[in-house]
Amino acid sequence: MITAIFKKSKPINIVVVVLFVMALYVAVNFNAVSEENYSYFQQLAKLFIVMFAIFLLEFIVSKNKLTKRNSYAIMTFALLLALFPKVLMYLHLIVANLFIMFALRRLISLHSKLNIKKKLFDAGFWMALASLFYVWALLFFVIIIVALIYYWQNDIKNAVIPFLGVLTVAIILVTFNIMMHGDYLQDNTFIPYSSLNFSAYNSASGILTLTIGASMFVWMAVYYFKQIKDRNKTLRPVYFLIVWSAIIAVLVAVISPVKDGSEFIFLLAPFSIMMSNYIERIEETWFREVFVSLLIITPLLRLVL
Repeated sequence: MITAIFKKSKPINIVVVVLFVMALYVAVNFNAVSEENYSYFQQLAKLFIVMFAIFLLEFIVSKNKLTKRNSYAIMTFALLLALFPKVLMYLHLIVANLFIMFALRRLISLHSKLNIKKKLFDAGFWMALASLFYVWALLFFVIIIVALIYYWQNDIKNAVIPFLGVLTVAIILVTFNIMMHGDYLQDNTFIPYSSLNFSAYNSASGILTLTIGASMFVWMAVYYFKQIKDRNKTLRPVYFLIVWSAIIAVLVAVISPVKDGSEFIFLLAPFSIMMSNYIERIEETWFREVFVSLLIITPLLRLVL
């Protein structure tokens, strides 16, 4: 029933996803209303960015034909938000994730072989900008290196251009700090806090979420790697970039100083693409429904544990 609704790409599917995410957002941020430092502008900004990310994901998938004509990607994205609702609480993470999605969009579109230099510059620029909001976003620069391996074209300029994007952000940052603070850099701009303390997951709900999420990720990653060889030769590098994005996102979550579920925010977009590819290839309707239902039931079980 659920997968049948999203089997075709229709405007109503986006409406359903948007309404679901809005309801989820209100439920997650409801307690913030009672806080003294509550900001309506900040809450609206977070909601707007999350909604924009949904439309951006739909654009990336459809524009680059990463799935068939369906809405499984945005459906999965919404369900993963429910699985990790803390993602909706932190503005800096939401902004950083949006910028990483912008960068990923540019790298994925490299398969067209058009405007390669401009796309590499944009990717470096967006990733550097994301690091201003969350320093560990710099790890995603590895994806640019992976992209360069596939789209080198024996042009040394292609290897330099992403760093020019980073340099541009650095110049803007230094200029801003000089004008606003009279100093080149603020002391806390790039402090890489990290933690390998996973005691926050030591609860029934935490173990359940982590077990379901980790099991699905490993299953998807194995399936995805096995299927890459059957993909269109032109798009194979794209699928490798998506897998690498997911792997880097997991690494960021592992070393994140905060372990409340929000650390998985960077995994949502690549994981949604991977999972939508898997769902659309499942021939048995009942298994497809069971698979998606698991994503729906898990957040509900967390409420009673």
